[in-house]
Amino acid sequence: MNASVSKLLKGQTGDWEIVIGMEVHAQVLSKSKLFSGASTEFGAEPNSQVSFVDAGFPGMLPVINEKCVEQAVRTGLGLKAKINLRSLFDRKNYFYPDLPQGYQISQYKDPIVGEGEVTIDLKDGSSIPVRIERLHLEQDAGKSLHDQHPDSSYVDLNRSGIALMEIVTKPDMRSSEEAAAFLKKLRAIVRYLGTCDGNMDEGSMRADVNVSVCRVGGYEEFRRTGSFKTLGTRCEIKNVNSMRFIAQAVEYEARRQVEVIEGGGVIKQETRLFDARQGETRSMRSKEEAHDYRYFPDPDLLPLELDAAWVAGIEKSLPELPDEKKSRLIKAGLSAYDASVLVAERESADYFEAMVAAGADAKAAANWLNNEYFGRLNKAGLAIAEGPVSAPANAQIVMMVTDGTISGKIAKDVLDIEWNEKTGAPRQQIVEARGMKQVTDTSAIDAAIEAVIAANPDKVEEVKAKPKLSAWFVGQVMKATGGKANPAAVNAALKRRLALPDEG
Repeated sequence: MNASVSKLLKGQTGDWEIVIGMEVHAQVLSKSKLFSGASTEFGAEPNSQVSFVDAGFPGMLPVINEKCVEQAVRTGLGLKAKINLRSLFDRKNYFYPDLPQGYQISQYKDPIVGEGEVTIDLKDGSSIPVRIERLHLEQDAGKSLHDQHPDSSYVDLNRSGIALMEIVTKPDMRSSEEAAAFLKKLRAIVRYLGTCDGNMDEGSMRADVNVSVCRVGGYEEFRRTGSFKTLGTRCEIKNVNSMRFIAQAVEYEARRQVEVIEGGGVIKQETRLFDARQGETRSMRSKEEAHDYRYFPDPDLLPLELDAAWVAGIEKSLPELPDEKKSRLIKAGLSAYDASVLVAERESADYFEAMVAAGADAKAAANWLNNEYFGRLNKAGLAIAEGPVSAPANAQIVMMVTDGTISGKIAKDVLDIEWNEKTGAPRQQIVEARGMKQVTDTSAIDAAIEAVIAANPDKVEEVKAKPKLSAWFVGQVMKATGGKANPAAVNAALKRRLALPDEG
């Protein structure tokens, strides 16, 4: 049974289950488009990266881009999916201003990638599988611009013809959390693979989210029989471009559907848009079915036939993916939580690995990154690549804490110096030059303890009566030494001086 079956939506007439499927459009990382040599670089002047093929000029013949095919196969292998050695391209007919050909070259019954699976990790520590139904290649459309002129809409065809991977799931997600977690995991996988940059704010990855509600037990009946009749009518929310918006859109749409049904209404199968400002979905148009698009084989393109040895070569070149990396880090001694945080983005995992390669202890490096450095990056709004402290520099700080050269508190001060001043000097040199080295000299610590005792004779008897109060003495000694004393050495010396039991 799905781990989230207990996450029910309560209505006026009882409990409801949410059922979610997703169609994710991921732009293929390739220098040129799917069927033309036009550039795919983002941010160019409108309509400056358009070939005659992209513009739909009569007589222009599409030529398949091998790199795009390779990227689709690579993604399919990363999704643990079946690679179909023979696939077909079809024409999907619909008319819209930013679709110059009047049809989209896509794949229908015979996609390049078949069934696969993605495992998603939830906040409660559980994991669930989401089945992938298919991945197919298709052209992206252009972009309509409605905010450039008060009376007219403009069309930018730079995006027209860019290769898209449409990744379609089974309706396996049962909550807004699961839907957001799936997109986050899928984004991580394609970024690890290098097949899509996942820049959702640029539109290179976006999701259509199918949401329906049914009475409790309807989903399990669907899984048992395969019949969609036990599920509610679905509505598709188009082009959602962030994990946060997906969660909000699912919550709103599921609640809306329950209220409509309980109010005596009927859910119409339709396409809706999510208004992020209002936090609500709005009707866009009735939902098209496959027959509405009048699919037929593209007469200009031969069947796409792949060599099994070529596919095997791509499989051998795959990098270590998030699940495998997480498993390895846990075996190396990291907690499941720390490992999950580190592998969520390839950049964070690479940064961590670089720190370990520079000599930092794995557990200490993970704690430092997750509890200190990544928090600073987030607060400053910086990506890992933009951070002012290199992995080897952070490794030096962690190693100095591990070997007792500095305390954890002083380590934060050293990081402050490196973050703000960007000295470029070795961290050991900063510590020596600024007198930040941890005091481990027992005579200096003993002297500080005697000074604290002399100033607070009344506290001595209290501590002897209640040894746990020794923390106060430790704090005073640390204060007296400017935070430079080794806390463990202070504790040990204090116990000797006051004859405190070890458990104190």
